[in-house]
Amino acid sequence: MKIQQIRNATIILEFGPYRVLVDPMLAGKGALPPLRLFGATQRNPLVELPASTASALETVTHCLITHCQKGHFDHLDRAAKHWLRERQIPVICTPRDAGYLARRGLNVQPLANDHEQPGAFLGGSIRSVKCTHGRGLVGKLMEHGVGYLIELPGEPSVYLTGDTVLTPTVCDFVLRHQPQVSVVPAGGARFDIGDDIIMGMEETLEFTRLSRGTVMANHLEAISHCPTTREALRAAAERAGVAERLLIPDDGQALVFSSPQ
Repeated sequence: MKIQQIRNATIILEFGPYRVLVDPMLAGKGALPPLRLFGATQRNPLVELPASTASALETVTHCLITHCQKGHFDHLDRAAKHWLRERQIPVICTPRDAGYLARRGLNVQPLANDHEQPGAFLGGSIRSVKCTHGRGLVGKLMEHGVGYLIELPGEPSVYLTGDTVLTPTVCDFVLRHQPQVSVVPAGGARFDIGDDIIMGMEETLEFTRLSRGTVMANHLEAISHCPTTREALRAAAERAGVAERLLIPDDGQALVFSSPQ
């Protein structure tokens, strides 16, 4: 299996002949509005797509969406909708998002609704895992979405946590399933009020301690309300003794994960 970090939450999963584009944000630098009123008020994204993106997108066979409503353009923006609609790429999503995406002309293939009940996916299985995209008042206003556990024959199991803080649900899921690869949002995103709405450095480190597998961190250095930097996270991972298992790819970088023996 190969995972290419594109930018922010956008990655491409490669399983044999399949190339699964996850949570695409394809806009150019500065094309999208700020996500805070005070402090970090830069327009988004903060960086351009890596130069390798165009050629990588040409290989995409499917798209997978964790959440996309209530203004979550950092997981599906207008440029990505246009790209998916033009090519009629199959878009796998939750039943909650299916109508929203279908009304925008996308080729929607919704999954079953039950959390943790696996469904068929590319010759293997996929199951959704509940996300908590912020707590308290901010959490009540957010679109929480899901994460996904993907298990295909001859490939490492991969858990895409989606946008979530580290909750008992996420901890229990990792301890019970022990995915061989996990992709977590480590940016520590927050708005002008309230606490983090995704994992920051400390929760990313704690997730890595709970997992016996490899953890890949993203949601870094691309959106204005995500303060965590790659440099700071690498330093924290070294101090915590988990640097060998916590991978922090640059935008455009592809990581290869061996199949289980």
